[in-house]
Amino acid sequence: MSARPASAPLAGARIPPPDSLNWLFVPPRSVAISRLYLNKISHQIFVCKARTFTDEPGAANSRNFTTIPSCMLAAEREEAKAVLSLFLRKQGLSNAVASRTINKSDSFIDYLISKLHIKHKSRYLVGRELTTLEIRSALAPYLEALLEEHGDLLADVVENFPNPPGTERAAPPPIVVTSPISKKERAIARVSQRNSEGLLPEQVLYLMDLGMDLDQIKGIARRFPSFAYYNLDRKIKPVVELLLELGVPPSDIPTILNKRPQLCGISFSDNLKPMMTYLENMGVDKSQWAKVIYRFPALLTYSRQKVKASTDYLSELGVPEKNIGKILTRCPHIISYSVDDNLRPTAEYFESMGINVTALIQKCPQTFGLSIEASLKPVTEFFLERGYSIKDVGTMVHRYGALYTFSLADNLIPKWNFFLTMEYPKSELVKFPHYFGYSLEARIKPRYNRVRECGVSLILNQVLSVSDSKFEDILERKMGKC
Repeated sequence: MSARPASAPLAGARIPPPDSLNWLFVPPRSVAISRLYLNKISHQIFVCKARTFTDEPGAANSRNFTTIPSCMLAAEREEAKAVLSLFLRKQGLSNAVASRTINKSDSFIDYLISKLHIKHKSRYLVGRELTTLEIRSALAPYLEALLEEHGDLLADVVENFPNPPGTERAAPPPIVVTSPISKKERAIARVSQRNSEGLLPEQVLYLMDLGMDLDQIKGIARRFPSFAYYNLDRKIKPVVELLLELGVPPSDIPTILNKRPQLCGISFSDNLKPMMTYLENMGVDKSQWAKVIYRFPALLTYSRQKVKASTDYLSELGVPEKNIGKILTRCPHIISYSVDDNLRPTAEYFESMGINVTALIQKCPQTFGLSIEASLKPVTEFFLERGYSIKDVGTMVHRYGALYTFSLADNLIPKWNFFLTMEYPKSELVKFPHYFGYSLEARIKPRYNRVRECGVSLILNQVLSVSDSKFEDILERKMGKC
């Protein structure tokens, strides 16, 4: 589904008249949860048909909580954002639109957190952090109820909270700035802070034992501040132990966590393991998990709907079911490619050239992640300008699917220029386009110079594709016949 502006309903969707939204306004109540919410209580909030915290059993008597540590609030806030973002994306919003909506929805996020505090009051009284599953279970039903009531206006409801969409936002109350430190700076400070004994936080020491240095950990906290608040025993260790169990070398774990720290924020039992089982059932080679995760650790953080959308399109292209798992094993990045923005347009582009798209995506799926305008068309034009026909280019791609993945400036042009000195006809590249896959300095030039020294003629395939010993045998046989 293509992205749409957060404020616009789907085409053809029925929009109820304003008077059917049943907006109700109630006087504010004093809620002493934490400083995070003090700036919310001086203006009115709207109440939808979906239940709000004032509808929760015991809400009236649940308004005084023990002060919640700021680190816990920050972690909860990130979890609530993740739940809301996933929910919006499930409704068809693109990652970019969902992200923009989240960035405009501070009031709504605060309200979601207040619901957590009411539902799980007893946990806060003993100072226990909520798990990802508990947070999701508490918020998902409320979001579903809002969706049922407001449909395509949900994004507007979220952005305009506590005002109904279509009305001017109420002027926010004055905000008392208690600290100029940004979220990123707080996260970096948290992983860098030493205790009275001069020791860094336990999760930082654990990661350093795995081979990460403090600068790397700070870099993760800067890019993904939630990581600084992840609990060692409930978030980080289970993921690391899973990676080791799958055969990931300990030396690769820092790279994986640096690429996708979000892995540690996903529920082990509710997300990671079920997603692995789902992918294995689709044919991903379970013996190759270590390589798959190292290549693309984000694979396990995608929703099942996203994975299914990609694999459904592979089936639509005619890829046999048994080969879909092979593609995911060899090129897990393909799940990150948008069906509408990457896969489908690229398939149509190659089909217009007479190329067998089903065969190409199985040979070189990474080709389908390239930009048509910036990468594919320039390569096509490169060969057309040098006298090759569209049919020739199609034959070359059919024989060597990776042809379009090479850089023009760093690969195709310098190798073409050397090819012009090799006294081969241009048709030789149509027969053996793999030429562009070999190193110019380490393979092509030395082998061709050896051929010239021996005074023999060999086709490109014989010059480049065989081992050193086989190459010398071919030269000796050729020279023996001379």
